[in-house]
Amino acid sequence: MSLLPRALTSPIKTASTRWFAKRAPRSDNATLNLRNVYIFFSREGMLFAVLLLITFIAGINYGNNLVLGLCFYLISVWLISFHVTFAHISGLQIRLLDVTTAEVGEPVWVTLQLRSESRQPRRQLAFEFEQKRAATKASQPAEPLLIARVDGEQIIRLPIYTDTRGQLELPRLVIKTTYPLGIMRAWSYVYFARHAWVYPKPQAFDWQAKYLALSQDDVQAGGQYVQGQDDFDRLDTYIAGESLARVSWGHVARGQGMFTKHFADPVGAEQTLDYADMPAANHEQKLAQLAYGALTLGQLGVPFEMQLPNEISIDVNQQTGTGAGNAFAQACLLRLAKAP
Repeated sequence: MSLLPRALTSPIKTASTRWFAKRAPRSDNATLNLRNVYIFFSREGMLFAVLLLITFIAGINYGNNLVLGLCFYLISVWLISFHVTFAHISGLQIRLLDVTTAEVGEPVWVTLQLRSESRQPRRQLAFEFEQKRAATKASQPAEPLLIARVDGEQIIRLPIYTDTRGQLELPRLVIKTTYPLGIMRAWSYVYFARHAWVYPKPQAFDWQAKYLALSQDDVQAGGQYVQGQDDFDRLDTYIAGESLARVSWGHVARGQGMFTKHFADPVGAEQTLDYADMPAANHEQKLAQLAYGALTLGQLGVPFEMQLPNEISIDVNQQTGTGAGNAFAQACLLRLAKAP
């Protein structure tokens, strides 16, 4: 809790945030250097600074050379710690590899590649995305990821908690360390250019039976079929050159002529998820119900299309080429995340 009033601290915080952002332009590749690495006393280091001041004043006041010698020794320790802590984080390279999509309330996972060209391994580095407390869950505390050792290349994954649908601008990444003595704290901010997408949290609805409770008769009557060997489809008049293995010899034995048996495998009935048919009252709930339908139909493997207002529908031959399965469902969820 801040000791100063919010009316005073808010403008200062806003100005400092702009200053930090100006020194580190948005990019998916960043190298920590003198321009974007900052260093100051840590919380424990402030007590160390007070100790330096006390020993110096005591040595001067009492004219005690031993106390002054202790003071100068502690100052030398501080200077060495200052240099080592800064050098320990400077030169580290960070590259953004991947950003996942997620539903509202679930974390977006960001994959980062760390690269260190230093001959000495870097130790005790903490990584976290700076977020508002309202976006995090009480059961999932947003604690920094502590990397004990970085030597060469290393891949890490960090969560970003979500609370609204749509485009998510990645918050700034904070990298910090107090290695080796904990006296000084060096940190840096990285601003990524890429965005994440958050789709609505799926919401079940009573009207889902029209889409999900498909009877076998519906599948056979309105379904799509592909040539196969499992289910009998029809009889056609035998054409010379066709395989004799498919000839219906029962009809031949009864003197009814030669017929060829054809088989087909049903692939399910094509369904349409229409925004206008959703039973919800408001826009966001309709999108949430569409998300539920897309995920469920994708898991069942039923071909479907999704229609949104003021948008051309994606038919079953677009996106993934089949219009069925989890890949197509994910493409539909991305459309829902981008919906106005």
